[in-house]
Amino acid sequence: MRDLWQFSSSDRLEEFTFNKVLERFYDFGIAGLVRENIQNSLDGKLQGIEEPVVVNIETGTISKDEIPGLDEVKARINCLRGRNSYTKETIKHMQNKMNDECVSYISFEDSNTKGLAGAENGQTDNPKDTWSIYAYNKGVHGEEEDELVEKARGGSHGIGKIASNAASDIYMMYFANCDAYGNKHIGGTVQLIEHEYESNYYRSTGYFTNIEYEDKDISKARFIPHRNKFNNIFSKDTRGLKIIIPFLREQFNDEKEIIRSICDSFFIAILERKLKVIVNKKVIDDTTIVSYIKNSKYYDQDIDNIKDIFTTLYFDTYTNEEPRIIKIKSREDEYEFNLYFNYNTKIPRGRVGIVRTIGMKIEDKKVKNNVKKPFNAVLIPKTTKEDEFLKSLENESHTELSCDHIKDLKLQRSSKTFINNISNEIAKIIEEEIRKNNPTDGKIDTSDIIYELNTEFKDNLLNQISTVKIKKKAKKKKKKENNDQSRNMEQVQVPGVDPEPVSDLGDMVIAMTSSLGGEIDINQGEDQPGGGGGENPIPPNQQDKDPEGDNISEFEGGKDSSSEELGIVEQEETIEMNDEDPEVEYSVSTAQVERIVISDKEFIKFNLTTMKQLKRLKVCDIGVAIIDGMGEEYKNKFSMKDNYKSVVDLSTHSKLKIKNNFIKNVTIKDGIANLQIELKDNYNKALKFVYYVGV
Repeated sequence: MRDLWQFSSSDRLEEFTFNKVLERFYDFGIAGLVRENIQNSLDGKLQGIEEPVVVNIETGTISKDEIPGLDEVKARINCLRGRNSYTKETIKHMQNKMNDECVSYISFEDSNTKGLAGAENGQTDNPKDTWSIYAYNKGVHGEEEDELVEKARGGSHGIGKIASNAASDIYMMYFANCDAYGNKHIGGTVQLIEHEYESNYYRSTGYFTNIEYEDKDISKARFIPHRNKFNNIFSKDTRGLKIIIPFLREQFNDEKEIIRSICDSFFIAILERKLKVIVNKKVIDDTTIVSYIKNSKYYDQDIDNIKDIFTTLYFDTYTNEEPRIIKIKSREDEYEFNLYFNYNTKIPRGRVGIVRTIGMKIEDKKVKNNVKKPFNAVLIPKTTKEDEFLKSLENESHTELSCDHIKDLKLQRSSKTFINNISNEIAKIIEEEIRKNNPTDGKIDTSDIIYELNTEFKDNLLNQISTVKIKKKAKKKKKKENNDQSRNMEQVQVPGVDPEPVSDLGDMVIAMTSSLGGEIDINQGEDQPGGGGGENPIPPNQQDKDPEGDNISEFEGGKDSSSEELGIVEQEETIEMNDEDPEVEYSVSTAQVERIVISDKEFIKFNLTTMKQLKRLKVCDIGVAIIDGMGEEYKNKFSMKDNYKSVVDLSTHSKLKIKNNFIKNVTIKDGIANLQIELKDNYNKALKFVYYVGV
């Protein structure tokens, strides 16, 4: 009996490691597997029909005896010899899996597609024979004769088909094809390492195919595909292509993740009726996709928690907003896109979903210096010109726009300019929407702080909104030295505020009068030394500061001699809290902290009423971490001692201690904490923070 699998012979062994692309696609997980196979199906759509491409995905188990040619592959795997620990471990895992009697599989079967052409011709150099290109060539994808159709296709690098091998424990996959004439063939590949078998050397890739010799000359061999006479999951009876992956890895066998990956990458294609997907008889089309995207089983529906997966926001933006035309330039040309833009102050992270015209999302793009702005957007090419250019910028996994793979230096620079200008142009729209939603009227009511300023203060307020993170830590007993409260009262001066307008603890009123010394200057970061910029948000004098240890502010235990005498308040005895690192950290909506900087004073209000973890607490500690324009956190780069002169709790009018870079013992009254901070001259007012509440 002739072998079902063929390996090309070699004079010597040179490569002793597995194809590195396998590891790359393995890291992409289910999302990479789903994206590659569905994209291939969309590329193969039959022209001239209105029906969407249909992809039927099935998962299940099969007896290993039903897998064609498995014994041949097993014999090859058993003779593999690794030369490093990683390769040895992989080979051992493959050998162990070969002993399983029942194995998992996944299949992708498409319809309303062309399938592969030219299988009857076997291995050829004819570009029209797409079977030969798909079955036997590496790093090549078949091209359409119609130039416009080719430009709109998703595939370009020709290596995505190895994604199916990466999903198998033994790097094996099959594909069954039915062409326009009803011809049925089956092929497959297995990715091993170069090896010795029966005293001969062989290359790493095995092909599930026949081989034919011209005039019985071994040097004139070519591959001829098997006719598909196999049953069960390996059959394909209607026009199109079917991918079968046996020995499916356990982490890829997750129906919920498969459905989520379909919605994440192809929600536009599905909504535009270009694609319909069936997963184990669950239908995802233009009428049912909402039942998955708006289902808490698949996606978190709390907008405050949408910080990594943005599909629910993209869906709302695309279905509810009217597109606007946006023009983006490279160095050589200008391109037009449809931009669907949604501004919503409840959105905690801003992203732009960049989508190809076939309906496949490429990237969740961060807009520089705007990653925490409250917006969501979808960007789609207007014509094939723009789509072709995006296609040229895709990385090999279709997950990011990049110019790194472009070798022509001039074209690379032009492409980099275009990618940067995506951020620049959308940043202008974000700024416009912020101004539109925060008109300059000279008056702002923050409930606790009332003032009048003839500046565009609302813009400054928006830029100062920060995130609060709740940190939970073990409790310690409170220290008490004396039960007589009056003995532990201290006379403290509060700089910059008259305590008389405070009618009730927790309610703060700042009356802006001439007693504060004439016109108020709202300092903007770009006017400050070391501010502005966004490239380096950390001022030079703070770069190497280490906040660890006991950083006690210079005012502790006494009066700040530099403060004006604007009022006398009393301070109760400080209650020491546990200084151990917090155990749990919770992120709270940006809407729950308000910061206002007026001259050398900063006023901060924390609204913690919605935090269940803090409902019964009366006191907490507060710390900060710096956030740069790309949303990166720097926890140990800001020293309170070096930047704050004094901190006053406006609920009790007591001066607070700084220890371990935390403001200690801040009062929480009715879920509200109010602070007034006197700033040192070197404080950079352009900084943005994430706040930590330690309990």
